[in-house]
Amino acid sequence: MKAAVLRQTRQPLSIEEVRIDKPRSREVLIRTAAVGLCHSDLHFIDGTYPAALPFIPGHEAAGIVEQVGPEVRTVKPGDHVITCLSVFCGHCEHCVTGHLSRCISGETKRATDDEPRLSHADKPVTQLLGLSAFAEQMLVHEHACVAVRRDMPLDRAALIGCAVMTGYGAVTHTSNVRPGDTVAVIGCGGIGLSVINGALIAGAGRIIAVDRLPGKLAMARAFGATDTIDASQGDAVAQVQELTAGGVHHSFEAIGLKATVEQAWRMLRRGGTANVIGMIPPGVNIELRGTDFLAEKRIQGSLMGSNRFTVDMPRLVDLYLQGRLHLDQMISQRIALAQINEGFAELQRGELARSVIVFDGVG
Repeated sequence: MKAAVLRQTRQPLSIEEVRIDKPRSREVLIRTAAVGLCHSDLHFIDGTYPAALPFIPGHEAAGIVEQVGPEVRTVKPGDHVITCLSVFCGHCEHCVTGHLSRCISGETKRATDDEPRLSHADKPVTQLLGLSAFAEQMLVHEHACVAVRRDMPLDRAALIGCAVMTGYGAVTHTSNVRPGDTVAVIGCGGIGLSVINGALIAGAGRIIAVDRLPGKLAMARAFGATDTIDASQGDAVAQVQELTAGGVHHSFEAIGLKATVEQAWRMLRRGGTANVIGMIPPGVNIELRGTDFLAEKRIQGSLMGSNRFTVDMPRLVDLYLQGRLHLDQMISQRIALAQINEGFAELQRGELARSVIVFDGVG
C-alpha cells in the first residue's frame, strides 16, 4: 500500500510502498477513505514529541472495514468506521471506571517479538498512535474504531476522529459546561472551533473566541461564538473580563503555549475551570498566581475530550446529520496523499481550519 513515511524529523514525508500485515485475533483491516491533517501530527514530525523512526503519522481518519481477525466482535467487513487514537483494553482501572481515553494498556499492540503490523524492506515501520492513518489502509485493534451509520459522508466523519471529539468532549465531559455558562476559547483551529460548536450545543450563554487571525475569528462566529477578540489588539484577558463582568466559568486553551495557558487561567471568574487541550512542549513549565486557588479556580488537562468514543462518535454523527454539528464548514480543502507536505506547510501558516486527504474510490 502507499503511505506517507517520515524517516527524519523536520524533513518532508515521502510517499512509499509499505507492507501491511493481515489482521490477527482482535485486529481490523480498514481501507482508509479520508484523514485530516492535525497539528498534533506536526509535533511528532518536527520532533517536539519523540517517536521511533521511521513512522507513518496520521490519526484523524475514517474508512471501510475490509477484514477482521477471528476474535473481533465489534465490527464486520463492509462497516463504515471512524478510528480513534484512544484505543482501550476494556478492563484496566481506567476503563472499568469509565475513563477509556486514559487507558495505556500495552495489550492493544502487537508484542515486540511478533511480526510488525507495518514494514518496509523487511524492517518495522512504527505505527504512530496505534493508527498511522496517512496510508491507503490501517491495521488496528478493534477498540481503536467504531462503526457509524452509512449515510454519514466519510470525509466529514474523519474530522470526528480527533478535532471534533477532542473539542466537543472537552466541553461536555471534561468541563461539564451547563446551559447559561460563559465560555472562552483560545485558538480557533479545528479543535477550538469544535469547542465553540460543543459549547453552543451544550447551551452556553456566552461563547468568546480568541485568536489573532481575522479569518479564524469569522469562522468562530459561524460555529457559534457570540463574541470575538483579536488577541493581537490589546490585552485579551482584560477584554474577556470586561465582556463577562469578571471572567468566564470555563476557558479552553487549544494551542499548547505557556502564554495562552496562563491567559486561560487569568480569564476565569471565581470557581471557574481552565481546560488545557493544546499539546504543551515537554519541559515547559506553567506559572499560576497561587492566591487564585483561594477563589476555588481549577486548571485541568483534557485528553482527547475525556471520550468514550464508541458511544460518543455515533452520537456526533447524529448531531451532524441533524444539522447541529458543523463539519462542512471546517474542511478548508480536500487533497490527495501526494499533496501531504503542501498541506502541512499550509497548516503551519495557520490560515486553514482543516485539510482532509481523500483517497480515490473509497466511500
